[in-house]
Amino acid sequence: MTARLRLGVNIDHVATIRNARGGRYPDPLRAARISAEAGADGITAHLREDRRHISDGDIERLSEEIVLPLNLEMAATPEMLAIALRHKPHAVCLVPEKRRELTTEGGLDAAAGKDHLASYVSALGEAGIRVSLFIDPETVQLEAAKALGAPVVELHTGAYCDASGGAVAPELGRLVRAAEKARGLGLECHAGHGLSYDTVGPVAAIPTIVELNIGHFLVGEAIFSGLGGAIKHMRALMDEARARPRPQVSA
Repeated sequence: MTARLRLGVNIDHVATIRNARGGRYPDPLRAARISAEAGADGITAHLREDRRHISDGDIERLSEEIVLPLNLEMAATPEMLAIALRHKPHAVCLVPEKRRELTTEGGLDAAAGKDHLASYVSALGEAGIRVSLFIDPETVQLEAAKALGAPVVELHTGAYCDASGGAVAPELGRLVRAAEKARGLGLECHAGHGLSYDTVGPVAAIPTIVELNIGHFLVGEAIFSGLGGAIKHMRALMDEARARPRPQVSA
């Protein structure tokens, strides 16, 4: 029997809506609690350098009050490392970050940035924090993650989610092969970015992926069906896809 696929719910854009007007509503902590009740396995929050959505106070409250594991997404900077070591979340996912980007544009270049990333991976791991690297589904990046000693990679699914027509199968193939390569290297493999009801199935069916992190779509869909309902439907689609045979992709 195929292992249950974990779902991490990213609550960043609950904070985006709150910050658009100021004040305390809607509360990301409440979103985390609803996520837990609806079947999420973890909570993801990205503390950006410009604090455009999640705030330091959010991270403090999430660290202290939620029952689910917290996955802190962050750039590899001294400021963010200090915050992670202070709060000691269950996991840290190192991501690239540009001040002007609307959302994360592509994966971390672990191959080119090995010298910079090494001390962060080491410090987080020594603190007992599970470290993952958010990378594009490329062999060179997977091998760099392994060399750095990161136990987990998260594959960037944006190119697959944005593809249409004849471009979909090749992008899905990249994810399948990268997930298999990760397993061969002894890396735990996660995936995320841009996943929706329409795109989640084929990724969820890849047996070597053990966790999906989904946020923006779920927060947007919550406008129409409520956050709990959106998560439950996503959870059902993931479970249904997981029960099917793996996608057949040519080499």
